Amino acid sequence: MDFVIIGILIFAVIMIAMGVRSVPQGNEYTVERFGRYTRTLRPGLNLIIPVIDQIGQKQNMMEQVLDVDSQEVITRDNAMVKVDGVVFFQVLDAAKASYEVNDLYRAILNLVMTNIRTVMGSMDLDELLSQRDHINARLLNVVDDATTPWGIKVTRIEIKDIAPPRDLVDAMARQMKAERDKRAAVLEAEGLRQAEILKAEGEKQSTILEAEGQKEAAFREAEARERLAQAEAKATQMVSQAIAEGDVNAINYFVAQKYTEALQQIASAENQKVIMMPLEASSLIGSLAGIGELAKESFSKSKA
Repeated sequence: MDFVIIGILIFAVIMIAMGVRSVPQGNEYTVERFGRYTRTLRPGLNLIIPVIDQIGQKQNMMEQVLDVDSQEVITRDNAMVKVDGVVFFQVLDAAKASYEVNDLYRAILNLVMTNIRTVMGSMDLDELLSQRDHINARLLNVVDDATTPWGIKVTRIEIKDIAPPRDLVDAMARQMKAERDKRAAVLEAEGLRQAEILKAEGEKQSTILEAEGQKEAAFREAEARERLAQAEAKATQMVSQAIAEGDVNAINYFVAQKYTEALQQIASAENQKVIMMPLEASSLIGSLAGIGELAKESFSKSKA
């Protein structure tokens, strides 16, 4: 009798242990009853009917990442490149992920690789190298729509590397070098052109300033000549008036002035090296004395 009780207790403990299931955080388990899906166990402690219910699939509900192997893709302009990438996805419905597709991870990889060939094959090589974000967006839209029935959400697809053939890389490097040389030549020509323009502007300003200076000098010279003429006219008027009044000093001044000018012209002539002529210095000095007397008289009159 005791053995029967002990056996019943042991059987009860085994049944309880089989009926209690603990699900870790970030995971969900499906429950199958006689091979048919019935419900999903959430994280925490759960109870099932022993023997009748069984744990079917265990799904990771956290965001996961899959590496997409490198593959060769032929672009629209017949360039062959090697491409690889990564896929980020998350299971939203454990039941669909378990029973709507067989081998979820392989299905996602094959779908992504196929769409990579489709999307990149419709683009030129230059577009592949310059529009990577556009490629990622197109792949994400296509793959996410295709995997929605599987109960998963594709959050991101990234192209890691695009490797053109070696000869194509060399050709692109030569093209880039030619473009840089072209830009350098254009910039150098532009610099020379700008320098010539600045030089011409400087010469123009210099010519304008020189012309303005000559104009100012001519104006001042004309003004000086006008003042000199006015002074000579005034002096001539004074001498003429003095002569009319019979002043001998005025006559001496007039004669001395003309005499001195004549001597200056003779001495400055280029064909005259030696001048031999009688010179009455006393007459010239007397004339100068007459000039002094005439000036004194003019000053005394102006003071009066």
